[in-house]
Amino acid sequence: MKKVFLVAGARPNLMKVAPVFRASRRWDSIECDIVYTGQHYDREMSQVFFEDLDIPEPRFNMGKSTGTHAEQTGAIMVAFEKICMEHKPDLVVVVGDVNSTLACSITARKLHIPVAHVEAGLRSGDLDMPEEINRIVTDSISNLYFTTEEHGRTNLIAEGKDPGLVFDVGNVMIDNLFHNVNRLGDEVTRDYRSRPLKEKLGSYAFMTMHRPSNVDNEEILSGIVKALNTIAEKLPIVFPIHPRTAKMLEEFGIKLSDNIHTLPPLAFRESLYLWKDARVVITDSGGLQEETTALGVRCVTVRENTERPCTIELGTNVLAGVSGERVLEEVEKALQIQDEPAPEIPGWDGKAAERIWDRLAKFLKA
Repeated sequence: MKKVFLVAGARPNLMKVAPVFRASRRWDSIECDIVYTGQHYDREMSQVFFEDLDIPEPRFNMGKSTGTHAEQTGAIMVAFEKICMEHKPDLVVVVGDVNSTLACSITARKLHIPVAHVEAGLRSGDLDMPEEINRIVTDSISNLYFTTEEHGRTNLIAEGKDPGLVFDVGNVMIDNLFHNVNRLGDEVTRDYRSRPLKEKLGSYAFMTMHRPSNVDNEEILSGIVKALNTIAEKLPIVFPIHPRTAKMLEEFGIKLSDNIHTLPPLAFRESLYLWKDARVVITDSGGLQEETTALGVRCVTVRENTERPCTIELGTNVLAGVSGERVLEEVEKALQIQDEPAPEIPGWDGKAAERIWDRLAKFLKA
């Protein structure tokens, strides 16, 4: 029996891990356990959250979520080393680009445990982003690379990786999206606290924003909110608000329009229930750029760069930068575009996790 650890360090990571875990059930010769490092832990994570993703609660929950980047990374490394030394996994699979991705990759390799990186090769070109550093370092020491789109392979080959270790499997976030969009029947959504609001508004924009580069800078945040308030005069905005964003709005004394309807952070499926029918999504999230493309929903990304260029080249996403004027301009443009069928991105077919396991099983000789 081969033993595999799937590492998740934040709620978006669990959404990426979920389809990989579900697909592992096909392999009787592999024991697969989820390790949750506790990065970005919040009290909204309950059994319902894991039921939404159709996965069990993590077998290992480390609870290492506080402190600076260095403190957090160091604490995760110490805790993960103890788990690895006790349980001796044959392979560690990391996803995405959070601190736990970096910490657990380094720890595993120093214990001579192979590492596979899901979402390998994504690059924004911005080394001021902590996530970019995490991506580069993780890819520099991984044994297997699973890419979501052709730019990932191109970046990895340019950095000197062995092409035979790079596998273009598709996007596990899209696996999770398709798995859940088909589970949004009335029996599920009738108890959503957001359902009365959605039915009342009918037509709306959907908004998420949490990146420190946007919300910790008073001038940038003020400009973005000014644009949002203008948009809300014509089209109401539904805004599940991140605790960090709420804190900074209060600290800076920045007021949202009454037509911006704030909600607490939502579980994945309830968030999907809202944004899939929005006229436009405004976000600084990486995952939402991909998910909106997969469903053909217009997306305006409030960032200067993206590590997911195919969402712009082939998809429904546009980069607006962080200027409030540009955000307003791009949202107005997006609202003028007629609905079109969702674009087809190679490998974004809901079967990426199955392709990952085909490769992992061969690697493990399981």
